[in-house]
Amino acid sequence: MVRILIVEDEIPISDLLKISLSDAGYQCTCVDNGIKAADLIEKECYDLILLDVMLPGIDGFELMEYIRSTETPVIFITAKSGVCDRVKGLRMGAEDYIVKPFDILELLARVEGVLRRHGKLKTTICVGGLEINTLSMIVSRNGCEIPLTRKEYEILLLFARNPGIVLYKSTIYERVWESDYPDHTRTVELHVQRMKKKVGWEEKVKPVYAVGYRLEV
Repeated sequence: MVRILIVEDEIPISDLLKISLSDAGYQCTCVDNGIKAADLIEKECYDLILLDVMLPGIDGFELMEYIRSTETPVIFITAKSGVCDRVKGLRMGAEDYIVKPFDILELLARVEGVLRRHGKLKTTICVGGLEINTLSMIVSRNGCEIPLTRKEYEILLLFARNPGIVLYKSTIYERVWESDYPDHTRTVELHVQRMKKKVGWEEKVKPVYAVGYRLEV
């Protein structure tokens, strides 16, 4: 299982990150200051570190100097939105730099992107009785392949990677069709209904009234 260290001193944000990442299948450890984080990094191996800049003890930039020697990928998460701060973080070796407040789905996508670049992302997702191979794009149940269209597969994968999270119809459309969500369209509803029926998720993908859907597993 992919191990992620969350270094964040704002407890509500730390809790949000841990819940969202754990629901997505990652093993998370949280720490609220730079010194504790350095101690953990010395003893444990992590696949990714989410690092706040403004921390008690030692700040994120100072801690990054230590992390760099471990070659562990880092994503800075901070309220410091200035260009100079972003450039500094990236030049220090961070993979990405996310400014608070952030959209949790965007953060999950960026985490996934960093893990994929470093070859740490698992290629098989098991959720809701399905096995999804993200390399071959084959979806199966009990060893039997389930044929899906490309759009149905991408919608399924979006739900599988974000269980328990409300996916807005506009978000689904923008991620899968890669364009702005048009007014008065039922494209998302039709594709979600077809996907649910094919994979047997009629009772698992629940509609959220006037908003979108949530995968409950």
